[in-house]
Amino acid sequence: MSTESLEIAKTRYQTGKVAFENGQYREAVENLEKASALLARNSRLGGEVEIHLVTAYEAAGRTDDAIALCERLKRHPYFETSKQARQMLYILKAPKLKRPSEWMTEIPDLGALPDNELKISVAAKSSKSSVQQKPKPTEPEFIDLSQVNTRDNRFIWVALIAIGLTISYLVWLSFSGTPG
Repeated sequence: MSTESLEIAKTRYQTGKVAFENGQYREAVENLEKASALLARNSRLGGEVEIHLVTAYEAAGRTDDAIALCERLKRHPYFETSKQARQMLYILKAPKLKRPSEWMTEIPDLGALPDNELKISVAAKSSKSSVQQKPKPTEPEFIDLSQVNTRDNRFIWVALIAIGLTISYLVWLSFSGTPG
């Protein structure tokens, strides 16, 4: 394997990982498959790429491909790769639990409404243009102090007295508890 193809494989691998982290699973699968094709399957890096490919397959809804790849990776020469493959295979083959419908929140697809398409595109354009504009500095809002209730509140005095008495009692307890 040439160093050039190794660098291409590493670049594809990183691109695939970034795509996966951004939720672009189809793109992640494409990049990880290309990286895997450039690497020796029994190498440490080849196994690492294929472990990530398993998670990308599962996220892209290709569970059968993920299971088949895990079955092959169970026999990988690197212990860590084969161990991860066995763990992932256990999870992939686990029975799917049914969730009661009352546990789920259904989010309606507002894009499917015919009159919303225009609103969505206008909202997207306005949010882009608002990001590009610098916010105008606003003047601080002055408060008319004659409108503010500044009379003493009895609760504050009661609370301060209660706090003072509590602290005094605790101080008295700490000194009276010592022999002497």
